[in-house]
Amino acid sequence: MGILVSCQSIGKSYSSRPLFRGITFGIEDGERLGLIGPNGAGKSTLLKILNGTTQPDEGNVVKKKALRVAYVEQKPFLPLDKTIFDIISEAASHDETFQEYEIAAHIDSTISILGFPDKETLASSLSGGWRKRLAIACALVKQPDLLFMDEPTNHLDLEGILWLEKFLKNSRFAYVVVSHDRVFLEAVANKVMELNPTYAQGFLSVQGNYSEFLIYREQAISAQAHLEQSLASQVRREIAWLQRGARARQTKARGRIQEAGKLIDQLAEVKTRNNMTGSIEIGFDASGRKTKELIVGKELKKSLGGRTLISKLDFILTSGIRMGLVGKNGTGKTTLLRMIVGELAPDAGTLKRANDLQIVWFDQNREQLDESKTLKESLCPSGDSVVYRGRSMHIMSWAKKFLFRPDQLNMPISYLSGGEQARILIANLMLKSADVLILDEPTNDLDIPSLEVLEDSLLDFPGAVILVTHDRMMLHSVANHILALDGNGGAETFSDYEQCEEMLDRFLSPKQGSKGGQDNKSNQSGKADKGSKDKKEQTRSDGSQLSQPEKRELAALPERIDKLETELKELQKEMSKTSVSANYTKLQELDKQQTFKQNELDAMFKRWEELEAKGAALKA
Repeated sequence: MGILVSCQSIGKSYSSRPLFRGITFGIEDGERLGLIGPNGAGKSTLLKILNGTTQPDEGNVVKKKALRVAYVEQKPFLPLDKTIFDIISEAASHDETFQEYEIAAHIDSTISILGFPDKETLASSLSGGWRKRLAIACALVKQPDLLFMDEPTNHLDLEGILWLEKFLKNSRFAYVVVSHDRVFLEAVANKVMELNPTYAQGFLSVQGNYSEFLIYREQAISAQAHLEQSLASQVRREIAWLQRGARARQTKARGRIQEAGKLIDQLAEVKTRNNMTGSIEIGFDASGRKTKELIVGKELKKSLGGRTLISKLDFILTSGIRMGLVGKNGTGKTTLLRMIVGELAPDAGTLKRANDLQIVWFDQNREQLDESKTLKESLCPSGDSVVYRGRSMHIMSWAKKFLFRPDQLNMPISYLSGGEQARILIANLMLKSADVLILDEPTNDLDIPSLEVLEDSLLDFPGAVILVTHDRMMLHSVANHILALDGNGGAETFSDYEQCEEMLDRFLSPKQGSKGGQDNKSNQSGKADKGSKDKKEQTRSDGSQLSQPEKRELAALPERIDKLETELKELQKEMSKTSVSANYTKLQELDKQQTFKQNELDAMFKRWEELEAKGAALKA
């Protein structure tokens, strides 16, 4: 396999603090690299250096000639006043190496593959998950040989993550993905690299998936700990020898002293690296309430925008219940949380809370954070100390629990990474006494060590927990009760996430009816093989409940398909000519055109099926 990108001794610093230095590695064709590391280690910066949008302070990056790369940022900028089609088209047009017919084929196939229901939808009306899909589409339409993705699962719902997993596993291009989603990494990576100054090289790279990486990582950390012990023993022996004033030739004594100095420096370096493996300290303060039933919901119903999200929902929250709330984006998870805390009233049913119930809420939108404030002001609004579990703690010690350095205290929090901002929110929650913890997507941007500590703290919390997260590992580890919403009023409970996982299709596929529990058999009845004349002669759904753009698109598809099929036949005739088959350059160009047109045709048939199924489902 060929090398796509080679990095030689690259380093990068911000202010006086080095992120990394002396990093040397390569990315090969077909490689699927999962890049992990603690918050602030420089993962996003390294990705930008590989992409060419940021230059290293030292070293160099060499790319294969004519390499086509694309980059999905952690917080991509999208012009919200434009449509999905316009945004993807603009991204495709930036590459001048494409012919016009190639650009059109790429745009149509990308929109189809990513499953956008209406390409004329404005980006401003999309949810966070669909905006992330749109950012991914803007990268994929460039037909990259190498794709860089920074936290692509953030803000995607479970359906979106499962789709992205499947897409990446079936992709032909190489990619580097920064992620803290452990199940996602296990599924999509064939190589894992941790960027962390605790390692002598500044990183640890392991060929294999995430579970194989963990085994090797444990061995590497253990070996480094044994190295520290060995060096400490050698230093003690050398110091004892020097203190005895051993009689020897002067030159030999000087050499022994120099070697002792080197050993001491080496020991100090290994000690420093080993001490970098610290993790944040999380512990939520429970009120100690003895009330058995904290929140009881009966026959709850809630509709928004004329759509029933929740219907006849019953649930009970008691101390020790850790309820995972799952469902697609827009199925009513946040609506239910807002009813539980009292921000929204149910349309019907009753919601009873225990007297003086103390609820602490982690908001996924982080609206509690004022980015103009400094870290010190955010962690400690007044004075120089906080009170945690009845004990006063100085701001320096409090910040250290969350791995913040003293020099960061006067830094505006807008300068901090997403993971560091998440740690501020967790720190503030820990200062509040709670009966019920509500955590709405707390895992976004948190590094893996922080996620593991958060899981342990939630398991230790004696009150009730409501957890909304797309992190399947956290749901597996923490939740002892799962409530799944389908967005059409239907809900089902499970004893754990493993049991729920077997039923995910019911909650992640399109539903109809008030309960959303019936299978749409008509979705399957109208399907036929792609390219068949029978398909084009079928009586289509009139699409009476499709949007106007979808109706126009559905009506135009037969003519577009006929035109493409004719063009493909003409191409095949041209390629069969003796004069062409003997001309390798010409044959290669025609073959490329044939591939693009065939992909476009496949995308059109897929889109036709989707629109017909949607029309049939809406009529049913």
